[in-house]
Amino acid sequence: MKLEVLNVENAPEQSQATLQKIAKHYGFVPNLMGLMAHAPALLNGYVELAARFEQTSLNPTERLVLLISISRLNGCEYCVSAHSTAASMQKAPSDVIEALREGRAIADPKLEALRRFAEIVVERRGWPEQEAVQAFLDAGFEKHQVLEVVLGVGLKTLTNYTNHIVSTQLDPAFEPTAWTAPQPAATSAPVG
Repeated sequence: MKLEVLNVENAPEQSQATLQKIAKHYGFVPNLMGLMAHAPALLNGYVELAARFEQTSLNPTERLVLLISISRLNGCEYCVSAHSTAASMQKAPSDVIEALREGRAIADPKLEALRRFAEIVVERRGWPEQEAVQAFLDAGFEKHQVLEVVLGVGLKTLTNYTNHIVSTQLDPAFEPTAWTAPQPAATSAPVG
């Protein structure tokens, strides 16, 4: 589905104040948010949820690990690129970001446990095995952080699915960290 990327002037009234704040914060309105503006409840809900995610007990690098690993697993080229740019600006460890973008294990055992747990939560649709929860806790995380991972998954579901449905174009600001989702291996048709 194709939609016009909206701005402060042509967005629905309920989206305008949020877009003004976004433009002030980023210096521009990212395409994703200009598309979300078509549905003010989605845009405003996303912005509020993102603000709550920033208030979790997870540190900035841990939050980026969640955002990039979930986006990669969901094949969201826009979000992997945008969060990679943010990671660079926040001086996140480059080896961590490279591993996340490539789908490799992270050398830091605690961050790797976070990456793996996030992937399990997404892959199992919120039904992680107790062993996976325990491995996450054994890596040094607290029980309440299990639920903070759920918040990250919810946040990325909003953006990843929106990007997939509306085919969000990458903003020029994110082009230096553009990422392309790996294509599934071709399977041959059964002979018979």
